[in-house]
Amino acid sequence: MKVYAVGGAIRDELLGKPAQDRDYVVVGATPEQMIAQGFRPVGKNFPVFLHPRTQEEYALARTEHKIEAGYHGFQFFYAPDVTLEEDLARRDLTINAMAQAVSCDGVIHGPIIDPFSGQTDLRSRVFRHVSDAFTEDPVRILRVARFASRFTNFIIAPQTLSLMRQMVIAKEVDSLVPERIWQEFARGLMEQKPSRMFNVLRQCGALERILPEVARLFSVSKGIDYQPKTSTGTHAMTVIDYAAARHYELPVRFAVFAYNLVETDILPHVLSRYAGYKACGVEHILQLCKRLKVPSDCRDLAVLVAHEDSNVHRVMEMSATALLHILERSDALRRPARFMQALQACEANFHGRLNFECHPYPQAKRLLGALIAARGINATAISSRTPDRPSCIKRAVHAVRVQAIEYAIREGVCKQRMPPAPHLKQ
Repeated sequence: MKVYAVGGAIRDELLGKPAQDRDYVVVGATPEQMIAQGFRPVGKNFPVFLHPRTQEEYALARTEHKIEAGYHGFQFFYAPDVTLEEDLARRDLTINAMAQAVSCDGVIHGPIIDPFSGQTDLRSRVFRHVSDAFTEDPVRILRVARFASRFTNFIIAPQTLSLMRQMVIAKEVDSLVPERIWQEFARGLMEQKPSRMFNVLRQCGALERILPEVARLFSVSKGIDYQPKTSTGTHAMTVIDYAAARHYELPVRFAVFAYNLVETDILPHVLSRYAGYKACGVEHILQLCKRLKVPSDCRDLAVLVAHEDSNVHRVMEMSATALLHILERSDALRRPARFMQALQACEANFHGRLNFECHPYPQAKRLLGALIAARGINATAISSRTPDRPSCIKRAVHAVRVQAIEYAIREGVCKQRMPPAPHLKQ
């Protein structure tokens, strides 16, 4: 029985990057032998085992053969006589089809096994498929797109891009399940330059098949007063890259991306004056989230930003009462950390405009100052000296919070630097 580290661990080591994925392949073993050594089986379609101490995944060397259409139409074969080269041959890209031996004490050592010239493509910064078997798994289109957003100086080999286009034409991507689309999509959003993921999906035609509402953004002109005419899709790419450059969390990145869906079906010349377009946009966001089974934290933040983004941009003109209304609608008093994420998304939307990258954005600090002032009011103490009627208590608390916000604005408290989200109570 021999163990090899394969795939991303070898690739990232050669690139001088910390390994994000560490996978192991076991050659010459049976499931019974793995279990006898304390490994715990977890694989559904083929034997994958968790190491008894590290809990890392070890898979038996295997081959696969597509027997029917769709993402699940594969037949797997594993046996002690399946070689390492046969296992590597089924992988997606040459840069992921390298291996290195692992000693019995878990140390990776020895020469790199590279039967498909992955090191050459790594030096050339090229994504190249290992074999025509690439076309059998539509998830590989998503993976290549995601890798493009992580390795921003790589290009896709023309032959590989051609295969990806053929897969789209053959409707292979139509068989992708929502959970897997979201998994790859979310990982791509968290990479260094998410716009490259969308660009690759557009290049091969997959974006129209899996995210048609996003593909339409590139044909919607963003003809509004503050920005030269460009497509809403192009603007969305700028904004999501801005959020990524600031290392925002996934809900924030999804919110700034999804916000652009509010403009999908609105004519450019009426966009800035159409009072109901936000409601239409929220419905687009909800439909996308339902189809892809987006987690609730991402969905809820995206909806909140869609409703309040334009209001947040105008807070410097608002009264203390109007500021408090934003806080109340956003449930900021109970969920300040989520509200701070919403402000990050609004600021990214603002700075994503052409020529607005370096403009100041005092709106966020004003709202955070208002939030701190409002949360500093002891509602219990006020209710104890107010007539015991819910409506009276609510009005009294509201009035005192407005006064606190007015004082904060007048004294310049809202202009000070505010503490990060973890310092605020949930």
